[in-house]
Amino acid sequence: MRALLTRSLSLRLALPTSRRVPLPPLVSAYNRPIVIRAMSDIKTGAVLDAAELGEGQMKMVDFEGGEVLLSKVNGIYGAPLAKGVLGKDGRVTCPWHGACFNLCTGDIEDAPGLDSLFKYTAEVRDGKIYVSAPEAELKAKVGRKIPRARKPVAATADHTVVIVGGGSGGIHTIEGLRENNYAGNIILLSQEPYAPIDRTKLSKALVDDASKIQWRTPEELRNEFGVDVRLGTAVTAVDTEKKTVSTKDGEVKYDSLVLSTGGIPRKIPIEGKDLDGVITLRHVEDAKAITSRLGPEADVVIIGTSFMGLEAATTIAKKEHHSLVVVGVDEVPFEHMLGRDLGLAIVKHLEGLGVTFHRSASVEKITGENGKATALHVKGMDPIPANIIIMGTGVAPATGFMKGSFELERDGGVNVDEFLRVKGKNDVFAIGDICHYPQFPRGNVRRVEHWNVAGNHGRHVASTIAGKPSAYQQVPVFWSSIGKGLRYIGSGERVEQSFVDGSADDLKFVLYQANKDGDITTVCSMGRDPIVAKANELLRTGKMPKLDEIKAGKNILDIQ
Repeated sequence: MRALLTRSLSLRLALPTSRRVPLPPLVSAYNRPIVIRAMSDIKTGAVLDAAELGEGQMKMVDFEGGEVLLSKVNGIYGAPLAKGVLGKDGRVTCPWHGACFNLCTGDIEDAPGLDSLFKYTAEVRDGKIYVSAPEAELKAKVGRKIPRARKPVAATADHTVVIVGGGSGGIHTIEGLRENNYAGNIILLSQEPYAPIDRTKLSKALVDDASKIQWRTPEELRNEFGVDVRLGTAVTAVDTEKKTVSTKDGEVKYDSLVLSTGGIPRKIPIEGKDLDGVITLRHVEDAKAITSRLGPEADVVIIGTSFMGLEAATTIAKKEHHSLVVVGVDEVPFEHMLGRDLGLAIVKHLEGLGVTFHRSASVEKITGENGKATALHVKGMDPIPANIIIMGTGVAPATGFMKGSFELERDGGVNVDEFLRVKGKNDVFAIGDICHYPQFPRGNVRRVEHWNVAGNHGRHVASTIAGKPSAYQQVPVFWSSIGKGLRYIGSGERVEQSFVDGSADDLKFVLYQANKDGDITTVCSMGRDPIVAKANELLRTGKMPKLDEIKAGKNILDIQ
């Protein structure tokens, strides 16, 4: 009998303190060590009677000073992340961010994490589950890297992938290529001066030091992943006939090109938008511009009720400031997405943190003194004192350099097919914020701006380039720090019916939304993990019940 085991560290996955998302170790049943280690480092012990773990059950047990979570699926013992979701095909899903791992190999399969799980030997003897694991790895705070192709594919040895953009899509493309045994050259061209960062930490925590949120250092990328890292390098043009990209330093040849340039923050075109103190939040230097101005004299105004804007408001509310105001054109934030009651509940929660809202507001101008912002003017109101003004007013696809080489949409995005290839360009892929792509499961085309989507795009494109092409079939997963932690999964279809299970006022709810046929297309929650992670699994496998079944009391966590 095979057995698998992992030490549960899922709470650390939500709020990492290291530069990489910590992932829990995994014990795998190969009846032999994965690598040779000194026996003195190996801890072995019985952790549970096999009879105590029924099919489809999970139990938390102690092991060598830590805790492990055991499970049994289809006769195989396994250990998913605590409070996560274990699929019948051996995928373990994080309940908070949607990261997925292969239970048999430990390899990561879906963003946002990068590190995979450790693998150890385990077996069932005399009715008990025995685990053998190196003590150092049991106590590790980060998971396992897959830096080089483990079984290099010879056919890719003379191949070159050029990645334009050092964000989520870029770093996950790199990782995915090496995981899929791509043996060729990888060149990363990034306009930013630092290696790819966890950009979500800018609005969610205002981290202003790139070294604290870099997923991999430039040295790791170069030395361990074999990447030619070129930071501070802007691409000015693409020639798809010559298969080159142009930079200030000359042309770079590619065999496959991955365009992952993300977005450019928009400033609303009003008087005073370029005064000192008016900030958009996209780069580390933007976070630094905010944190350096905070203090007892800081009057902060956030324009826009986007996720970024309200995440920043949540973070700043906990830091020293004089006043904190959010100004938005919407009467109710997120009403189109969550409905009026849930949107108002979020407003009430933020007001409880000391945030003042001006909703249905029309911004007129920004005024200042000596080149520095001092006030925001809103129609029908007295000027609002403001020496820090954050414009959370959206982004535009960073595709200016692509004009003339590609056909762009009205919003600046580019259309791709189900393989994420730019239409008519089989060796060029566009991923993340810049691409309009067909949504799973019904093929409606839209552009999605979120870290998770870009990361999963990158992993998928990497698999295709490495010789394993398949259509992209993942429903976008979102998360946010607003309220009490929002989880969201949705395919972007038109919503015709909704049902809320729980309390909007307490911010403990699950929102189900469905199309005209009653097919659930969106699930959103606060304080109800792992509902959204389970919904992701059910949508992926085609097992999601109808909305009427949910209204009648069906619990999706009970679905096998």
